[in-house]
Amino acid sequence: MTNELLFILWTLVAVSGVLVAFSLGGRAALYGVIGLYIVLANIFVTKQITLFGLAATGGNSLYGAIFLATDLISEYWGKREARRAVWFGWMCAFAYLVASQVFLMFRPSGDDFVDPAMHTLFELAPRIVIASLIAYLISQTHDVYAYHFWKVRTGGRHLWLRNNASTLVSQLIDSLLFSTIAFLGIFPVGVVIQIAVTTYLLKVVVAALDTPFLYLSRRFIPGDAPGEMNAG
Repeated sequence: MTNELLFILWTLVAVSGVLVAFSLGGRAALYGVIGLYIVLANIFVTKQITLFGLAATGGNSLYGAIFLATDLISEYWGKREARRAVWFGWMCAFAYLVASQVFLMFRPSGDDFVDPAMHTLFELAPRIVIASLIAYLISQTHDVYAYHFWKVRTGGRHLWLRNNASTLVSQLIDSLLFSTIAFLGIFPVGVVIQIAVTTYLLKVVVAALDTPFLYLSRRFIPGDAPGEMNAG
């Protein structure tokens, strides 16, 4: 199976997971998905892959799906709850950063054989997670405000517009900030630029794939949602 096909399939799994969480557990489950996805994305981002002939990282699908979760919370529970969800995700990423560094401090036993691999994986964590914390907070805060700006501006119509108009700009902010902070000085400048561009383009693909799932959510509105979204 090619990387490109696997990326599309994995993205569909990621956004489907958000919709399943929404339908089965409502707001609380979406909080859980945001926390889970942001920790996994910060682990998977350390894997460098090639997609469509360009350098990319492994966390794009999960990270992009977080924006779907935030948009669902924005749509059904409002801007204030969406901001709380953003901070919850930020705290989960921060907890991962602290935990990963604490576990590196434990002295391995004589029978341990995974400690070198854990150092390889987690010693990069501080810079990557700090980059993620900064980029995530700024881009997600923009996404929440932009989503509601377009919702008010269009009178609650054109769901596809507010979903994509907010996400596409937010993902650009995120990709530029994250790639620069996380990888500048580790990889050549050309590779960093390539990662930023590719990361953004892949997140655009994720945004396009998640729009039908936002519409599909109308069929699975959980009991704790205060009301249906407006038509559009």
